Amino acid sequence: MRKKRNAQMNIFSVHPGSKIAVELEAMSKILDENSGIVDVVYENMSRFRKMDAGRKGMTAEQILRCAVLKQYRELSYEELAYHLEDSYSFREFSRMDFSQYPGKSVLQDNIKSLNEEVWEAINRILLSYAEREKLETGKKIRIDSTAVETNIHYPTDSTLLEDGVRFITRWLHRGKELSPKPLYEFSDHTRVIKKRVMTILNTRKDKTRTEAYRDILHYASLVRDYGISAVRELDKHPDFFSSTGIIAELDRAIRILEKVMDQTRRRVFKKETVPASEKIFSFFEDHTDIIVKGQRDTQYGHKVYLSGGASGMILDCTIEKGNPADSELYTQMLARHSEIYGRMPRQVSADGGFASKDNLSYAKGLNIKDAVFAKKRGLSIIDMAKSLWVYKKLRNFRAGIESCISALKRAFGLDRCTWTGWSGFKRYVWSSVFSYNLLVLARLRTA
Repeated sequence: MRKKRNAQMNIFSVHPGSKIAVELEAMSKILDENSGIVDVVYENMSRFRKMDAGRKGMTAEQILRCAVLKQYRELSYEELAYHLEDSYSFREFSRMDFSQYPGKSVLQDNIKSLNEEVWEAINRILLSYAEREKLETGKKIRIDSTAVETNIHYPTDSTLLEDGVRFITRWLHRGKELSPKPLYEFSDHTRVIKKRVMTILNTRKDKTRTEAYRDILHYASLVRDYGISAVRELDKHPDFFSSTGIIAELDRAIRILEKVMDQTRRRVFKKETVPASEKIFSFFEDHTDIIVKGQRDTQYGHKVYLSGGASGMILDCTIEKGNPADSELYTQMLARHSEIYGRMPRQVSADGGFASKDNLSYAKGLNIKDAVFAKKRGLSIIDMAKSLWVYKKLRNFRAGIESCISALKRAFGLDRCTWTGWSGFKRYVWSSVFSYNLLVLARLRTA
């Protein structure tokens, strides 16, 4: 039977004096003082898993603490399993028993069972704790956005077609191996596809590149037809092949491959400019968006909007699909802040991309005393703040969130999401934000 938390600490506990050990001890005390955090985690797990049957497994408390360790030290699951076995400080923080040594698969299965709603809910518990301790009041906030990349290679039509052919062929092999007798026939074209991709990457002649694309599309069409034929045959045995996921994976792969083939024909042969909303940027992370911020480099992932407080904590986070303008999210960020704290902030400082007359009017209509944007964009300083001195102070205050974003990306892995799927992306971002806030609180408590 799975438990909520560990009943008793080890009486032989020793606290090493290294900086990491001191931070872990402070973070652990904050988690202990907020028992509602583990309650939320346990309640979420009990909704989706049987808690009164089978082996007891990791407790809800251990799962949360291991997730924090993973993000706090930017570890892979294999590295986390090693440190939990090797490091006394890690075992102490995670509340592992003497004989408990979870492997990487167990850690991954348990940590990923925490969805994004859980991470957001427990982050709000941290914010309430920070307000009670008078470490963060939420009366003065700063808003900015950043792009978090998905874990994909640089998307080109040729490599996306290669991914599609390789993926469908892999599942065709798997379906054939599981069949008691051959249900379909197909040929493996992955080798010739790889050669054509290398030709496209290395040639300088447009004619040679175009012919290579024509060959790739030909073989991709053959593989798509193999997949359609296989799905038709496997559908006759739904009880077995549906349970193994082969039919669903093939069907999804065929649909994505057809979209990639279409955008390739339009771009290469018809010389069309394909809109970003109609493009596929990854065969595996097909939720990926193209993000262009100002004149900077193009990124592939999702836009994340963050609001921070004077303490350095991240007070709120929203993850958007597409590439919306920053100005469209300003009112939403303020509304979410009101939901969290039950009131609007006294002062708000936002990046220049959020500036607009409508947003300023909206903020002033909610009795926000000073609503400042880093760039004026036709707005008057007196309309935004009560004086030029206040405007400059809040503009400089807004710049501080850049260091928070830098810390999230540099030390908590928020530069690139390594978890799969749209839901996995949101979980990864929120787990990074929660772990970051826990560390900020720990440092404020020990300062």
